[in-house]
Amino acid sequence: MIVLGIDPGTAITGYGVIHETPEGEIQTIDYGVITTPAGMPLEQRLRNLYQQLRELMLLHQPDSGAVEKLFFQRNVKTALAVGQARGVVLLAFAESGLDVISYSPMEVKQAVTGYGAADKKQVQQMVKALLHLEKVPHPDDAADALAVAICHLHSSHYLNRTRSE
Repeated sequence: MIVLGIDPGTAITGYGVIHETPEGEIQTIDYGVITTPAGMPLEQRLRNLYQQLRELMLLHQPDSGAVEKLFFQRNVKTALAVGQARGVVLLAFAESGLDVISYSPMEVKQAVTGYGAADKKQVQQMVKALLHLEKVPHPDDAADALAVAICHLHSSHYLNRTRSE
């Protein structure tokens, strides 16, 4: 199964593409960030994000996707912008005909580290370990997106087991 994980944002959107082998090993296919220029009007930034997401989907042909849920931030303006980017991400998945599941930051941390209140460094170190990487993925948004993808793989196994019982 190939999973595309997304950490949405208007300025920076992290992405991570992972694959699970038949033996159950998780392998990294690709990760990075999609950035949009700060001076660009919002609607053009969102279009740019959408186009780059569609290119990623065409390139990697994921079987499913996962996106981090928006959690309320103190800065309402930032929260609204992230919400708009998240909407574009959901649209790109829908247009591609892919199932997408949303996970809260706590669910991602729980799935990756076993502790829902883990800090960012703990999550990054577990992403590195689980994916057998030489170093922690950079920037942070890419590491977060890989964590979302890992969460989805772990969660889909659990859901498949409970459905077959």
